Amino acid sequence: MATDSPLTFYDDGLTGVDVSALCGKLIVIEGPDGVGRSTQISMLRTWLEHQGHAVMDTGMARSALVGKTIKQAKQGNTLGPLTLNLFYATDIADRLENEILPALRAGFVVLTDRYFFSSIARAVARGSDPVWIRAVFGFALRPHAIFYLRCEVQDLLPRVVYARGGFDYWESGMDVRMGKDLYESFVRYQNRVIRALDAMAPRYHFEIIDATRAPEKVFADLKRRIGKLLAGKKKKAGGKARRKPAALEAAAPAVVEEPVVAAVEA
Repeated sequence: MATDSPLTFYDDGLTGVDVSALCGKLIVIEGPDGVGRSTQISMLRTWLEHQGHAVMDTGMARSALVGKTIKQAKQGNTLGPLTLNLFYATDIADRLENEILPALRAGFVVLTDRYFFSSIARAVARGSDPVWIRAVFGFALRPHAIFYLRCEVQDLLPRVVYARGGFDYWESGMDVRMGKDLYESFVRYQNRVIRALDAMAPRYHFEIIDATRAPEKVFADLKRRIGKLLAGKKKKAGGKARRKPAALEAAAPAVVEEPVVAAVEA
């Protein structure tokens, strides 16, 4: 559920942060590996900049503090689930304090390619306690909107095989051996990640986007929703938001929402 309400933290948050000074917008694009998040972020950034918005984009493992360390630790394929979870929590905390919050203070639209929701989904898929891992991320800032690009594993397979040329060790959950080979482990692991994201959708108010469609249709859907969010911001700032002509509103693509799965696989 997108909102133009002031930002707040999920729990205690980071100390010394005046959320009333955060005048930008925090928008999250979520979804499993290979669903097309990076493609959508790239197109959204170009579109938003053409609309006159200052934009910053960020994503997992890009922290100046631990981003390189995470990548180096993964090269040996010996990283344990607990350490991996805490690495990603550190990554998000560092980017939040040193990238996201300064950009929001400056009035930027911040696009993040996944947030802590993917970290929770991956942790749960690897067997972590959901209550514990949610508590770990109590420092996080609530986004204005979370768009969940949703599809099933069978939709991901051709994208991963043809676009990337094969399966990644970590994206296949091979560190916890969910199958006898990369293909089998990928299917089981990504299915668990999707189920975990489905279970989080109502708790965190995800807006579900049907990602089985062509990228152009997904992009049009995201543009329409984000456009409404930013129009609300302009109206609140003192100007009356311009309403689209009725003909254009009627032509907006319909949104197909997949049913939310209530249970997370153990």
